[in-house]
Amino acid sequence: MAQSQQARPLEGITILDLSRVLAGPYCTMILAQLGARVIKVEMPGTGDDSRAFGPFVNGKSLYFSCLNYDKESIALNLKHPDDRATLEELLGIADVVIENFRPGTMEKLGYGWETLHERLPNLIYGAASGFGDTGPYSRRAAYDMVVQGMGGIMSMTGQPKAPPTRVGVSIGDLGAGLYLTIGVLGALYKRKAGGGAVKVDVAMLDCQVALLEDALAAYLSTGEIAQPQGSRHPEIAPFQVYTTADSYLVIAAGNDHLFSLMATAMARPDLLENPKYKTNGLRHANVDQLETDMEVTLKQKTTGQWLEILNAAGVPCGPVNDIAAVTKDPQVAARNMIVSIADPKIGKLQVAGNPIKLSGVPERTGHAAPPEIDADREAILDLICEKV
Repeated sequence: MAQSQQARPLEGITILDLSRVLAGPYCTMILAQLGARVIKVEMPGTGDDSRAFGPFVNGKSLYFSCLNYDKESIALNLKHPDDRATLEELLGIADVVIENFRPGTMEKLGYGWETLHERLPNLIYGAASGFGDTGPYSRRAAYDMVVQGMGGIMSMTGQPKAPPTRVGVSIGDLGAGLYLTIGVLGALYKRKAGGGAVKVDVAMLDCQVALLEDALAAYLSTGEIAQPQGSRHPEIAPFQVYTTADSYLVIAAGNDHLFSLMATAMARPDLLENPKYKTNGLRHANVDQLETDMEVTLKQKTTGQWLEILNAAGVPCGPVNDIAAVTKDPQVAARNMIVSIADPKIGKLQVAGNPIKLSGVPERTGHAAPPEIDADREAILDLICEKV
């Protein structure tokens, strides 16, 4: 049956979520935002590991909560025959199952891809792990920090000559969650087109390699190994954070035209006349001197003043916001990127909204609170009865 234009695209799709902590739950959160029904299967008593991660409000984890709202929870011990029977009934009505165990774990439980695909040929299987189903590291344990280190991104992050620096968010897990989401959406399309169900195998390390941008291609073609640049771009100048009279300012003048607009707005025609700054290549080669020359002027006004001047001139620029400033940004508010959820324990839970905006599909105004362990057992068991 055709959907209405206002319907979210995954309405009618059921996701059985066996994952925990971050990569898998981040994927299923996105799928829930797109309209899927997400049934979270948790270990009785303890639930998702992240329920024990702080910070806490009234005893409830904000870490868990920001990743698991709009989901339902049922507690099942997969070593108990009755709970296994319930899981198998849920697998029978699900469109997709998601897990992020180490490869081999689901096979030991009797629910690996080959077994499930033989029994349930329409069930899509999504798996995120540190190193994927194949390769010499496949069965190794991994966390975000491990793949950030192994995937090269830490070697490029931070200030020059400083120790390796972790990216400020868990990009290893988040990248894998995003790629897993894309893979699941592709698998749903393939199944709908008659191509059958597939397993989506996403490795965190693979995703880090895929996110290396031009650093990988540059090394393979030229032998140049990317190094930490601080806030600078490795190839473009001016394209970094600069010091103003009161704080910091990002200026990203990515071509000659924008550099001209910037110099004019700063009342610095000498920057345009300087032969060292005539092209991007020359500006990049003389980036230290360019920074010094620009900051002579930038330090004469506040960041707020420069934002008005440079934005009026069409120069890409912005402040360096801390999290508090992000939450107060009018653009963030206009795009509904902070949403409030009424939670029985936390009270007013505020989390990131859905960055995927679809024309004709209204923004969701009501969200279900992150569930307590086993909170939705009755409704989920009723769903099984309805489907039988």
